Amino acid sequence: MKFELDRYLNRIKINEPKPSVEGLAKIQAAQLNAIAFENVDSFLRSIPNLEPSALIEKILDKGRGGYCFELNGLLGLALQELGFDVEPILARVRMGRSEGGPRHHLAYLVQAGGEPWLVDAGFGGPAPLQPLRLVNDQEQQQGHETFRIRHEPNSGDRVVEKRLNGDWFSLYSFDRATVRSCDLDAANMLCSTWSESLLAQNLLLCRYTELGRIQLFNNSFSEFRGDDQICRLIESVEELSAIIRDNFGLTVSDSELSGIGNRLGLT
Repeated sequence: MKFELDRYLNRIKINEPKPSVEGLAKIQAAQLNAIAFENVDSFLRSIPNLEPSALIEKILDKGRGGYCFELNGLLGLALQELGFDVEPILARVRMGRSEGGPRHHLAYLVQAGGEPWLVDAGFGGPAPLQPLRLVNDQEQQQGHETFRIRHEPNSGDRVVEKRLNGDWFSLYSFDRATVRSCDLDAANMLCSTWSESLLAQNLLLCRYTELGRIQLFNNSFSEFRGDDQICRLIESVEELSAIIRDNFGLTVSDSELSGIGNRLGLT
């Protein structure tokens, strides 16, 4: 099937960017602002469908978001249509730990301006708003945030890190192993069904805004503005509905909201 680039660009609210470093940064930031990270399907014990037609139907037609395999899956289709050279990678999520878990986060290495960039619009956490240059141990400033990609000699991995409170906080690590569709299918199954998977056992929604970033983890809603974090608890399905639909811009059905509320113990 031919990817309908105009519909995607309309969803993320930008005009067609050039296949350049600037265009790459524009498209990643626009998707992160326009399309929320969300794992409603896996939280409701449904395995997301990664076929391109299913991604288009869910995210472009139905006004939903998705998690890494869906969001970056859609992004990869768009980047290829725009003429970028795209290489998928599978990463190990660390979130502050010295080692990661299984390889179950999808991102890309994309060639632009004669060099590779780490491109990721599907990490449900404090990830870069724009691509990172694939250079070892060089600090990269994005607004008030600082990132780096550290080479780890023992594992051979590259570790994506963010500076938090003066220290480096590891987000995830990756290598350059070849990624096939069967690898993505297996990682998708792991993410959505494994008893140890964060995304199978918890609700997580994230989206960037003009003021920073917002996040819903189970019934805790947080707003991140610079170094400040404002949190409040969601205490009813009605409040949950307003947060999901208004703050995250997601189109979810009443039955899905009821299912989420039941799992979270809300009335």
